[in-house]
Amino acid sequence: MLTKEKRKQESLTINHKKNKKRNFPYITQNPKIAGGSPLIEGTRITVRDIAGYYQLGMNVDEILSALRHLTPAQVHSALAYYFENQVEIDEELKLNSDVKYWQKSLS
Repeated sequence: MLTKEKRKQESLTINHKKNKKRNFPYITQNPKIAGGSPLIEGTRITVRDIAGYYQLGMNVDEILSALRHLTPAQVHSALAYYFENQVEIDEELKLNSDVKYWQKSLS
């Protein structure tokens, strides 16, 4: 029987393999920017940022109003990437909002 953590890891591995096959225009990764998190090419805006806005209830038009330098195609591509990799991106969101983790890392 697989543990919850093992199933989660297998899910992440499967999602990672899917990403290799799919092309998400405007989405790139650079280990020197945002710790290698997927981001919108030519910006420092991560898919995690777009997903966070979406989870707050913002629609594409509202996200575009908040981030005026982005195009609709960039936001839609980021959301498509998010929906294909939701478990991984949600984990990033959770980690980045963990106050105790950040307090510990600063001490």
